[in-house]
Amino acid sequence: MGGVQLVISDAHTGLIAAIETVFVGASWQRCRVHFMRNVLANVPKAAGQMVASIIRTIFAQPDTEHVLGQFDEVVRMLTRSHPKVADMLDQARDDLLAFTAFPVQHWRQIWSTNPLERVNKEIKRRTDVVGTFPNPAALLRLAGHVLIEQHDEWDGADRRYFSEHSISIGDTTYRRSLRWPRDYAARL
Repeated sequence: MGGVQLVISDAHTGLIAAIETVFVGASWQRCRVHFMRNVLANVPKAAGQMVASIIRTIFAQPDTEHVLGQFDEVVRMLTRSHPKVADMLDQARDDLLAFTAFPVQHWRQIWSTNPLERVNKEIKRRTDVVGTFPNPAALLRLAGHVLIEQHDEWDGADRRYFSEHSISIGDTTYRRSLRWPRDYAARL
């Protein structure tokens, strides 16, 4: 196993450009949680739960074939009631479905940035407790300690974040890289 195969982020154009430059050859997965926030900002509040529920059905499918089929069905359904949302989905198709190029066992961990955001929140919580650090090295030690704790938790738990077996499957079977959205800024 080697190199970065997938980068997960929101759709900030500067971030995407940096990721594309630094992680050449890696696929990009648009965080589904951030995308959902963008969608709900374009839907009347009364329809928000219904639209979100419909979109979530895409991610509740057991395999790639069903995810792709459900995606098309959701776009078709929303075209009638919420054409702007359907257009947003259609334009973000490859960005939202990059996770399907990887083992099904990994999908829950890679279709959003939530795990990373939880780690960042824990680092923030711990730094807030300390308040003022005597020097940058002290801050780095604390953040590093939180990251080591998280690694140990993922590594030693009965239910590992990524098992060695699933990683090895992903390394040999799922090396496929989706095309980067080079025209991403133009699509926004």
